[in-house]
Amino acid sequence: MGSAECGIGTGGIETGCGACYNVFCLARVWIMSEEPIEIVEHTADWSLRVRGEDLGMLFKNAALGMAMLMVEDLEALPPDIERDIQLEAYDAESLLVDWLGELAYWAESEGLVFHDFDIREIDNGRLAATVRGGKAPVLDKHIKAVTFHNLAITAVDSGLEVTIVFDV
Repeated sequence: MGSAECGIGTGGIETGCGACYNVFCLARVWIMSEEPIEIVEHTADWSLRVRGEDLGMLFKNAALGMAMLMVEDLEALPPDIERDIQLEAYDAESLLVDWLGELAYWAESEGLVFHDFDIREIDNGRLAATVRGGKAPVLDKHIKAVTFHNLAITAVDSGLEVTIVFDV
């Protein structure tokens, strides 16, 4: 289960310490390395700091980070279920909340967790995407809502960054 190097366990994304892919091990590595997704300590809920070189990559990383919170081993979910998503919102922050809220809804209502994202259009408050994933046997974390708490997409040297708080 776990690796001898970090002692935590294996999970879903190929990055981190290199010895395992557990989301908590990844969080420790990301905090130190400016990686695209970072779990941030928060008093009552779960929070992620997400980075992307552009808005499309930011949205993909945000969705992947949320999926990592819900299911420890994303590689165990074959991408055999596909959904098309089209959303419109007032601004980029509202669009991000709607995007993640849509994915969280499918996870909670049907047990579907998506981890492959093809964003075809994202601009002027519009998003068109195809998502792929699978049915999770169990959700490790249940996300009740994506919040607007301190939500602001900001420009950084490497592109864009946002901190997202999830009500769990």
